[in-house]
Amino acid sequence: MRDTIKALKEAVRGRVITPSDSDYDDARTVYNAMHDRKPRAVIRCVDAADVMAAVAAGRAGGFDLAIRGGGHSVPGFGTVDDGLVIDLSPMKSVWVDPVKKVARVGGGATLGDVDHATYPFGLAVPAGIISTTGVGGLTLGGGIGYLTRSVGLTIDNLLSADVVLADGRQVTASDYQNEDLFWALRGGGGNFGVVTSFEFQLHEVGDVVGGPLFYEFDDASAVLQGYREFIADAPEQLGCFFGWQIAPDLPFIPKDRVGDLFCVLVTCWNGPHEQAERVLEPLRDVAKVKAEQVGVMPFPALQSAFDGMVPKGMQHYWKADFITELTDEAIAAHVEHGQKTPHISSSMHLHPINGAAQRVGADETAFGHRDKNFAPVVVGIWSDPADNEANIRWVKDYYAAIHPHSGSDGGYVNFMSGDDDHRAPANYGANYERLAAVKATYDPDNLFHINQNIAPANES
Repeated sequence: MRDTIKALKEAVRGRVITPSDSDYDDARTVYNAMHDRKPRAVIRCVDAADVMAAVAAGRAGGFDLAIRGGGHSVPGFGTVDDGLVIDLSPMKSVWVDPVKKVARVGGGATLGDVDHATYPFGLAVPAGIISTTGVGGLTLGGGIGYLTRSVGLTIDNLLSADVVLADGRQVTASDYQNEDLFWALRGGGGNFGVVTSFEFQLHEVGDVVGGPLFYEFDDASAVLQGYREFIADAPEQLGCFFGWQIAPDLPFIPKDRVGDLFCVLVTCWNGPHEQAERVLEPLRDVAKVKAEQVGVMPFPALQSAFDGMVPKGMQHYWKADFITELTDEAIAAHVEHGQKTPHISSSMHLHPINGAAQRVGADETAFGHRDKNFAPVVVGIWSDPADNEANIRWVKDYYAAIHPHSGSDGGYVNFMSGDDDHRAPANYGANYERLAAVKATYDPDNLFHINQNIAPANES
């Protein structure tokens, strides 16, 4: 082990941080504080050559490899006990070509890094709802966010990727190079290698009209029913997800309502601003709006609006499904368990994945659930580890109540917890066998297994 670390320090330009370093505890810490793991080393890679050296060291030494981009993985896949962490966070550059509307993004960049670079050009990559999320993990799992209905998932806008493979080589994957790998990267997670850079198609997104609408919890059934009907045919420039929210102490919340539980619709209209009032009117009509903060704002402002609710260092446990139809029975289950939301950072988010995302064939990318309309996720987030049992129980009970109404065994891999590994075949859907074959081609020994793992075809 000592020889491996010494060789790594000589081979890479980035830092190799070990338990003897004063900043080791900071370096090993990830977003979800539930995962307090102690790797042998954290390699802060500054370029693809560093990644190649780290992968080679892991392979030669028989060490588990954890790949960390933004470090947001709920199951803690960005860290590992007694193995090596390939930390891509120094590789966060973003290069924008405003004429071709293309961005080249480093594997360690966050959504905030991308938004900062693209917004001055009136452009954006469709990705997520929290700016501290890593681009890499979000993209490889699919990429659901505010712009999904209008321009598709993040993977639908991926043009190419540079990937360090298990054998230490770096290759480019695109529609014209290593096409099978490119297909698998678009929804198959981190199973096939370490993506050191992404090339994205950009879209015109500058200032949007968006923000949350708060409704009384007692109106939740009516809001969910109205939302269900509205979002099915709403203009695709509108992104809008449903959630529960214990009211924070913010200026637009009446002081006597801080701490009360509401249901919310979080909106993002990326169309002509003068049309926003008309477009949002049906949402205002489903029930009386009790508080709101909807207005014209830079897209990065909306993308980062909820960052303060989910800082690094909280405890996380999530459960998720895909659903085609939000039934009345499912709504009743959501209301029953939503009223027990235990923490201001906890919620259930119901993300729409219709519109542009459904115009991509189920076999065109590894993301196979193109027929589904919603991606619900029960989000357990809290601060005190002493409350783990109660909060995990809330998530599990909630999920157990809604899952029978989902009509699907699969869910969005980016919303899964560590104990969902058995669901991998269902999560990847009809594409699982093809993914297993691609895995056998590019990672036959399953070196990259700290993820929602796809076993190589010869191991399946």
